[in-house]
Amino acid sequence: MKLAVALTMTAITAFAQGPLIEGKKDSPVRVVIWEDLQCPDCADFRKMLDEKLLPKYGAKVAFEHRDFPLAKHSWARRAAVAARYIQGISEEAGITFRRETMAAIREIKAGTFEGWLKKFCESHGLDPGKAAAALSDERLNALVQKDFEEGTARGIARTPTALVNGEPFIETFTLEEISKGIESALKENGIE
Repeated sequence: MKLAVALTMTAITAFAQGPLIEGKKDSPVRVVIWEDLQCPDCADFRKMLDEKLLPKYGAKVAFEHRDFPLAKHSWARRAAVAARYIQGISEEAGITFRRETMAAIREIKAGTFEGWLKKFCESHGLDPGKAAAALSDERLNALVQKDFEEGTARGIARTPTALVNGEPFIETFTLEEISKGIESALKENGIE
């Protein structure tokens, strides 16, 4: 009985989730990031986020992740679904999965993604069997599809696209460009 309750609670957590947010979750300044976990430009932005943006703005700004797996990337959708599953277990693990997946995009191939997912789970104390089963879960796939459709409706076509309080920064933008947008949004909201 305890196992059934635990599995049910894990399922509820995994499927009742909203977007993954780093930084100050309740900030009026939001950077909504439409990303593809197989995208080299997204991996570059992830590095910028970790090394520059979060240290400087994490206490003031919400960085919200949205899935936008491009059709041209063979394992991006599976990675997004896995990220949703892992995020449902732990937001910290979800962030770590996104970070490590993007750091390894040159090593991961369509035929090796599940093996890579298994290794990730084993090294982070997660059940690799449950993670593999989650890849075909219709509810998790629907969450990814919902993000994709919302992005498409907003005119998103390339990744990464970061919307700083609605102002778009698309694909290859500099630290200076997005920082200027964030600074402007902070000023507009009276945040120093």
